[in-house]
Amino acid sequence: MAVTELRPNMDHWQERVDLAAAFRWTARLNMHEAVANHFSLSINEDGTRFLMNPNQRHFSRIKAGDLIIVDANDPETLNGPDAPDPTAWGLHGGLHRHCPHARCAMHVHSIFATVLASLADSRLPPIDQNCATFFNRIVIDDHYGGLAFEEEGERCAALFDDPRKKVMVMGNHGVMVIGDTVAETFNRLYYFERAAETYIRALQTGQPLRVLPDDVAEKTARELEDYPEQDERHLAELKAILDDEGSDYAS
Repeated sequence: MAVTELRPNMDHWQERVDLAAAFRWTARLNMHEAVANHFSLSINEDGTRFLMNPNQRHFSRIKAGDLIIVDANDPETLNGPDAPDPTAWGLHGGLHRHCPHARCAMHVHSIFATVLASLADSRLPPIDQNCATFFNRIVIDDHYGGLAFEEEGERCAALFDDPRKKVMVMGNHGVMVIGDTVAETFNRLYYFERAAETYIRALQTGQPLRVLPDDVAEKTARELEDYPEQDERHLAELKAILDDEGSDYAS
């Protein structure tokens, strides 16, 4: 029996396993930043109760059973064991209170997304297929206001007002990616970092960019949105690799 098929006596076990795998793989790809970043996944209908990584636990060590449950409507959550730090509460709590369509949220300071967030113009032109995935589907926050305590988290959450836009380039900060499931959100995070890397490396050549026409970019984005099962298969393969390696992520 595969590790991910085991079912300890804990609620939302499959969701926990998926999220733990995403943490492990984000660390493996060096897309995390020490113990400063956070993922969350809603577990109730209105999205205000969610799973999250325990406070300041390295992504490479997180297990399914380690994930804590946070209530965005209950500040007493911050007094529980392994409670999220105030910035995690501010950013993810605000997001899950105000954006019920954001079932899963992944915030990182990955290198190339953060470089993009540091440019005066943080738009991502459609210079290849990966970049075209995000054509007209990115929110750019130009008003960084310091650490994401509650007020800053509320401000950021309000920017996700267009359900079609599921990536926020957080100017001077990093990136926030949202989705319906762990698989969908992680897949989007992975491809956004790849797209940002392609763009930044293209800029480094100093050569003119070959930018796709708007109609081709939009067509490509729609085709990729409808591409069957890519996100689920992607995460399933990553879990299979972890299982083959004897990883304890699903414990």
